Amino acid sequence: MTISLIAFVCIFSGALLGLFLRSVLPEHHLSDKTRDAVKVGTGLIATLTALVLGLLVSSAKSSFDLMNAELTQGGARVILLDHTLARYGPETKEVRDLLRFSLVYMIDRIWPEDKSVHADLKAIEKRSRIEELQDKLRTLSPKNDSQRMFQTQALQMCNDLAQSRWLVIEQRQGALPTVFLVVLVFWLTIFFICFGLFSEPNATVIAVILVCALSVSGAIFLILEMNSPYEGMMKVSSAPLHKALEHLGQ
Repeated sequence: MTISLIAFVCIFSGALLGLFLRSVLPEHHLSDKTRDAVKVGTGLIATLTALVLGLLVSSAKSSFDLMNAELTQGGARVILLDHTLARYGPETKEVRDLLRFSLVYMIDRIWPEDKSVHADLKAIEKRSRIEELQDKLRTLSPKNDSQRMFQTQALQMCNDLAQSRWLVIEQRQGALPTVFLVVLVFWLTIFFICFGLFSEPNATVIAVILVCALSVSGAIFLILEMNSPYEGMMKVSSAPLHKALEHLGQ
């Protein structure tokens, strides 16, 4: 939100600067030939900016969808793991209780009921209870081939869940480079300066510029939000994990 607001201030201020320059520049600086030359330059900047924004939105949406799909698969793996442990026998009750506790812990940390509390993703970077599950599964002593098969399947599912956990952790490191955002905002600011330079300074023009600046800043906000699918205002849904929690122990 802060970055998007800064972008909006820079872009809208650029447009106001353009309107101010229009009132102080000599008339020959605003001739038709000058206008045509500026249009060529701003057209190039507009094309570059539109292309970059489109690619960034597409990339951020793909990343968001990937995390959402990974979360859905994680919920399905938790249900299958619990059912596999149940089929192993009553010896896995402690492991199944730990699985439920781990799922509740993760939901409370990433999707706290108190909306004013931020997601505590650093908590899941510490030693995971998935690793404790794996340790407990390895201590089981299968009495027959069937239990041995269920133990192997459960360990594999735990490995998949651990991989999903690290994917969440590593995905948080993929923030957009600061220089990239600075250059993008610079392009937009230059474009809006030229926009204001050749616009009539009236209420309608200022309102249009305001809406355009808000729209572009909103696109930047969406990109940054979707790049952090477990934080901010646009989080991936916790519904798959809550559904998994309902099925545990059945």
